[in-house]
Amino acid sequence: MHFVVTAYDYTDEEAIIRRLDNRDAHLNGLEKISKEGIFKSGGAILDKNGKMVGSSVHVEFPNIDLLNEWLNNDPYMIGKVWEKIEVQEVKLFKPEI
Repeated sequence: MHFVVTAYDYTDEEAIIRRLDNRDAHLNGLEKISKEGIFKSGGAILDKNGKMVGSSVHVEFPNIDLLNEWLNNDPYMIGKVWEKIEVQEVKLFKPEI
């Protein structure tokens, strides 16, 4: 199953500090699941001033429970970077190359 996850950061003054403090661990986790074929694409959501205020990822998990397990163990969740998360099942387009 393919999912798009949109996660919005907390908006308190320390939120960007928590994001930056957890960023390397978060990216290392994405690199790991990318090698496993789970992570398809993603990146930071930026506000009009170019400040990171959230994240968006496309992932493929066999079921929603495994997606939730991954989310609950992500450094951005544990480190209180993400405040609001939206998950939607999607059908990804994969062009033939």
